[in-house]
Amino acid sequence: MVLEEIDKVAAEKGIRVIGTGDCTHPQWFKELSGKLESAEEGLFRLKKKHQRKTIWDTYAETRFVISGEISSIYSRGGKTRRVHNIILLPSIESAKKLNDELGKRGNIVSDGRPILGIDSEDLAKIIFDIEPTAMIIPAHLWTPWFGMLGSMSGFDSIKECFGEYADKIIAAETGLSSDPAMNWRLSGLDGVAMISNSDSHSPQKIGREATIFDAELSYEGIRNAIKNSSPVFLSSPRRRGFTTDRIVATLEFFPEEGKYHHDGHQACGVSMTPKETKKQKGICPACGKPVTVGVLNRVEILADIKSSAKRKGNLCTQEGRTPFYSIVQLDEIIADTLEVGIKTKKVRVVYERLIKGCGTEIGILLECAEKKLLEHADKEIVRGIIQMRKGKVKIAPGYDGEYGKIRII
Repeated sequence: MVLEEIDKVAAEKGIRVIGTGDCTHPQWFKELSGKLESAEEGLFRLKKKHQRKTIWDTYAETRFVISGEISSIYSRGGKTRRVHNIILLPSIESAKKLNDELGKRGNIVSDGRPILGIDSEDLAKIIFDIEPTAMIIPAHLWTPWFGMLGSMSGFDSIKECFGEYADKIIAAETGLSSDPAMNWRLSGLDGVAMISNSDSHSPQKIGREATIFDAELSYEGIRNAIKNSSPVFLSSPRRRGFTTDRIVATLEFFPEEGKYHHDGHQACGVSMTPKETKKQKGICPACGKPVTVGVLNRVEILADIKSSAKRKGNLCTQEGRTPFYSIVQLDEIIADTLEVGIKTKKVRVVYERLIKGCGTEIGILLECAEKKLLEHADKEIVRGIIQMRKGKVKIAPGYDGEYGKIRII
């Protein structure tokens, strides 16, 4: 996960703009300062001497936006709170100022995602005082231990978490264990747009979730598109007929595949639905200790809107909301079809043949014609892609840190 590799793989995946991640870490910040150069307003590109050729023997046109994630662990209301927040910044200079300020308040050297004892509301004040156009986005919103709405250490609303700065929070990240349809059931989220990020800890995971924009290629264009895509704005009279500066759709995990969709105990191998958890009074039947309450259960607890989402294949829509596609990564589909490990040479050979012949991974997953796919892959692989587009998958839901197991039907 160095800039050179991120730049190259993002292009092959079909990602035009990607966050740098970890901008608060001094060593990584030095990498960003030395290897990136200004492109469009608020965006950066890798300097030519650092670029690597993509699978098509061309150089990437990837743009980077300065980003990071901060883990805040603090006490509020007699309860320990653990909240991860994404930050997006328009310049190297604003990141430097933020690093200087955070460095006075805690250790920003020990981890790429620093753990700081700063209340989320205080963190918002620090960031917005330095850069009024910064974006603070609650990360993996519902994750039990470190999500803003998480069952174990979060809050019940954006207002409760960010106080007087709640109105400045313009987006929330769905995370792997929830999708927008689940979030649409909470009216308290109507003021923010739903975005999705790949949360990629390795190049392979780049693009496993993403956000599709129709906007000017600039920091402000992206920021405006996010502001224009909250349900409140989408339903306003001035929004009707508005076609630019918006989020077109998001690409999502099937949420059952996420690590915290169901309740349960990983150590005991126990996975439970919300109904089963209620029947067991929140207690693990194997060890007698409280289970980790997952995302599905937490959404049910806070939801105040009945779902009216409509699904057609892997596309989900609802009036006044930004649609989304549920996807499975291409190498997962190949591995599942071939019944081999995802990191095997067999998978890589098929993957590269498809990318070289059909374009980017996201293009292949969403729109490449079946006839074109058949020119570059066996019919079983192509059938797997088409079945995914139809939403025909079978999933053993994830729970308590254990990824769900997904199979193409």
